[in-house]
Amino acid sequence: QNEKQLQDVVKQQEEKMLQLIDKSGEVTRLNAEVSQLKRSLQLAETEAKVLWEEMRGKEHQVDTAYVQERVMLRREVDKLRRLLMEKEDENVRLTDKY
Repeated sequence: QNEKQLQDVVKQQEEKMLQLIDKSGEVTRLNAEVSQLKRSLQLAETEAKVLWEEMRGKEHQVDTAYVQERVMLRREVDKLRRLLMEKEDENVRLTDKY
């Protein structure tokens, strides 16, 4: 009977571990989705910032090619800043690890 109880406990633990693994995968997926949404928000904010800067003081004389170029450049700057922060975070993690 002790063996049967032990098998039941082991089975319950395995089921709990599988549930945790499933939840972990869900958390990972949700974190990836949050990251994507943050990137989308950042892109939208960048475009809005550039457009507001261009519209300030100008009524109807907006050069769309110039505005598009500014949006592209601002996106590139934001991307480079993000990459720099990721590398710095990675370096900190590696330094802490070793």
